Amino acid sequence: MGASAWDYYAPYQEDLGAALEELQHQVFLAGDYYWVRGGDWLPEEERRPRPSTLDELWADEWAQHSGTHSILDVFHVQREDEEPEICAVQPVTVEEARRYTGTERLTRAHVPAIQDLAGERGYGRCAVLHDDHGRPQEIYFWGWSGD
Repeated sequence: MGASAWDYYAPYQEDLGAALEELQHQVFLAGDYYWVRGGDWLPEEERRPRPSTLDELWADEWAQHSGTHSILDVFHVQREDEEPEICAVQPVTVEEARRYTGTERLTRAHVPAIQDLAGERGYGRCAVLHDDHGRPQEIYFWGWSGD
């Protein structure tokens, strides 16, 4: 199938990890992810209903292998000073923000300039986006995942 790009906006909160968890909960409840066991390419008798919990989703070997092609495929937010980890979200650093946009205070208008920072499958990024007055307004999460 190949990897898929995904991106989401979440209301700002200081705890990026908590924001990630809330967003994942919303995506899971909405069913806004690829469920490998429900594909039309499967014979009807092999299809399975969507899992009722994230634990059930990740207990499925097919899901572990194929991923969900969504933000569900990342498991935590790293600190800015950590080396990028597969299946994690790394915040955009001040240096990256300045280099790609010329400012530390990113807004929605800067999103196209930073999107290439998440160019490898299995890695996610996030950035705090500000309003016109420089106040944190939302968090942009994006990446590539799935197989």
